[in-house]
Amino acid sequence: MAQTEEAITLDTKTGSIEGTLSHPSSEGKIHVALIIAGSGPTDRNGNNPMMTNNSLKMLAEGLAENNIASVRYDKRGIARSMSAGLNESDLRFDNYVDDAKAWIDMLAEDSRFSEIVVIGHSEGSLIGMIASQKDEVAKFISLEGSGLPAGDLLREQLKNQSPMVLDPSLPIIEKLEKGETVDSVPKMLYSLFRPSVQPYMISWFKYDPQDEIAKLDKPILIVQGTTDIQTSISDAEKLAQANPKAEKLIIEEMNHILKEAEADRQKNIQTYNDPDLPLKDGLIKSLVEFIEE
Repeated sequence: MAQTEEAITLDTKTGSIEGTLSHPSSEGKIHVALIIAGSGPTDRNGNNPMMTNNSLKMLAEGLAENNIASVRYDKRGIARSMSAGLNESDLRFDNYVDDAKAWIDMLAEDSRFSEIVVIGHSEGSLIGMIASQKDEVAKFISLEGSGLPAGDLLREQLKNQSPMVLDPSLPIIEKLEKGETVDSVPKMLYSLFRPSVQPYMISWFKYDPQDEIAKLDKPILIVQGTTDIQTSISDAEKLAQANPKAEKLIIEEMNHILKEAEADRQKNIQTYNDPDLPLKDGLIKSLVEFIEE
């Protein structure tokens, strides 16, 4: 199906957030998906300065081929949304949630679209499930989302580190979870727990994905790949158990960036920088069926 891409801008109090509207060439109202990127300096296409895989661009194109429009956007402070960036000490997780809600409001006012579906990838899953509590959202899709609060996720990631790293990290995480900043951070942990990033971590740690997805009274699809080295099937199970409305879809040999990959870590990571590798076969078909049902 023929499709067009047009620039779309969300104006915020701190600057413009730039995105792309992918629109199939069809008449009448159609579904539109808001695609929310994951953590780090991720742009609208699923790329960052260290890797180019075009996963979210391919997702948008695949939906458009099936008569579903989408909006994907550069996170505030990233790529063409640089002007909307905040100082690290001023940034909060809620800024990302508010941005997603504002995009939803914009799409709800667009007469070209019938239903709004939110698709959150990785950390975007948590952002998406919070934003999807708005009445304007008809359905929510989690792609490779964590089922654990960020504090527990960080503990999991650190448990394989040496005691020199793990032991001083645990009380810092615990304090941040209580909403308290930590003045004295060991030098070796400074990049992770530097004072300027602590307010963001506090704002992020307060959300439990299981609690947030339980609040959704609408159709939910939880998608997880078996060769994802960043989230796992247990994350999908935790999310699915938290909301009886949720459907769970496990895709064999799909990794975190939605592409076919082996479980071998080195070979898996190689796909993160392969923009020509297509999305895992069957993913788009499953998403389209859920959106249109």
